Amino acid sequence: MLSLLHIENIALIEEADIQFGQGFNVLTGETGAGKSIVVDSISAVLGERTSRDLIRTGAKSATVSGVFTGVSDLPWIRDNGLQAQGNELILQREIRPDGRNVCRVNGKPVTVTQLKDLGRLLLNIHGQHDGQQLLDPACHLAYLDHASRTGDAQAHFKESYGTLIALRRQISALQMDETERIRRVDTLKYQIAELERGELRAGEDDELESKKTLLRSAGKLMDAVKTAQVALSGDDEDGAGACALIGDAQGAIARVARISPELATLTTKLEELRYAADDAAETLRDMGRDFDFTPEELEALENRLDILYRLKKKYGSSVTEMLKYLARCRSELDVIQCADDTILQLQKEQLKCLKEAKKRAEALSVLRHEGGEVLRSRVESELRQLDMPKVRFLVDFSPKGGEWGMDATGCDEVQFLMSANLGEDVKPIQKVASGGELARIMLALKNVLAEDDGIDSMVFDEVDTGVSGRAAQKVAEKMAEVARHKQVLCVTHLPQIAAMADLHLRVEKGERNERTYTQVSYLDRAERRGELARLIGGAELTEALEQSAEELLAQGDAHKRAYRNR
Repeated sequence: MLSLLHIENIALIEEADIQFGQGFNVLTGETGAGKSIVVDSISAVLGERTSRDLIRTGAKSATVSGVFTGVSDLPWIRDNGLQAQGNELILQREIRPDGRNVCRVNGKPVTVTQLKDLGRLLLNIHGQHDGQQLLDPACHLAYLDHASRTGDAQAHFKESYGTLIALRRQISALQMDETERIRRVDTLKYQIAELERGELRAGEDDELESKKTLLRSAGKLMDAVKTAQVALSGDDEDGAGACALIGDAQGAIARVARISPELATLTTKLEELRYAADDAAETLRDMGRDFDFTPEELEALENRLDILYRLKKKYGSSVTEMLKYLARCRSELDVIQCADDTILQLQKEQLKCLKEAKKRAEALSVLRHEGGEVLRSRVESELRQLDMPKVRFLVDFSPKGGEWGMDATGCDEVQFLMSANLGEDVKPIQKVASGGELARIMLALKNVLAEDDGIDSMVFDEVDTGVSGRAAQKVAEKMAEVARHKQVLCVTHLPQIAAMADLHLRVEKGERNERTYTQVSYLDRAERRGELARLIGGAELTEALEQSAEELLAQGDAHKRAYRNR
């Protein structure tokens, strides 16, 4: 559960530590006091989308930390290389003005995506606008799949359906009209012939450019090589070169080497030096032959580079790229010329895949129908407890239209139907449900879906909008019952719900040093009575209002005792 929420510089909250308890935690306060800031802070620390506008005016950054205790052994922790600190997880998120976020779990940096993945395993937030999702039939299927636990069946179907779509794309790409096919074949043949005439060789362009540089510097290179050759090998004018002179020195010393051991060592050194000089002279002779270019060779090289340049402008930035393009052209030409045979083969595969996809879609549909009946029964039971005793709730199925009678979700069109009154036919929820009924239906759905989701904490942000009177009392009792098994945090304006709290927090807004501040305080019994009186009657508190508030508190205590004694 969420045991501590630390907030720094979020909107009107400069700094606050909010400790939550087990059971039913309620936050109340005037409209605009900052209750939604607390919920936004919880959303932020769970990795949900947020805005730099949350940063308090004048602050360099905003920070939210959340301490979750009693955390079970989550595989996510191991999979992401983290370690739990006992049974605690500490989540932290810093929001900066430049849009950057710094997120940590137990002190280790994580991404916002990782934080969001973990947050979904720890806490569910249900906002005041969730009921609007019931007005969109597209959301009904997701609720049904969640309740029916169709995850594996959905994955199997989507695998087959994805293959089916890929095959259709391949067939469509091959099915061009005859005129377009002829035009494309002519284009490919022309391009292939032009590239083949170029007799391309990978890396040739780089080699030619290097050789061109050498050719243009041939004069300087030849002068340097010839000068070095004369120095080493000599010529007719200058006589012997360094190689011969080193040889003479080595011979002279060798003749007297027996007289002095030191001269013997020097003989060896001179012999090695002579071999090295001979090797260098041989290398220079080879280089001289390589650098002996003719003007015709330079012209031929430049002509070849010009051919490659013109091809590059059309087919790629290098010979390697042009060779890849040539391979693609040959492959596409083969495909087009064999298109009819390929299409027949793909159509056979498509028919086989279609049968498999339909089989898996039907298996998915069976699970949905079974789950739909269970969902109907459980939602009706929840709604009867929420002061809708005559309600009828139904999951309506109809087949998908289209070419195959299916799409990426399967073969079922699903929408929720209801009748809140005896004798009235069931109709689509979006057409007949009032605001208060939508709120209660959504609460019923959330309770049903939360029973088996393994998440220990739930946040309800003013989901009681449109509910009043006896219905409000029933909603309060239902939330209190849910809180027996899960931690529930609820933002509300209804005194009936606030009276059921195990822990009651009040959010207030005030001014100090010409700045607006929001603070959160914990209410004792007497303070709760005053807060409930305010919720019942407004700013003017009377003895009658306080008596009514006390009665609500007593009723709440009685209900919780009765529930615990069941």
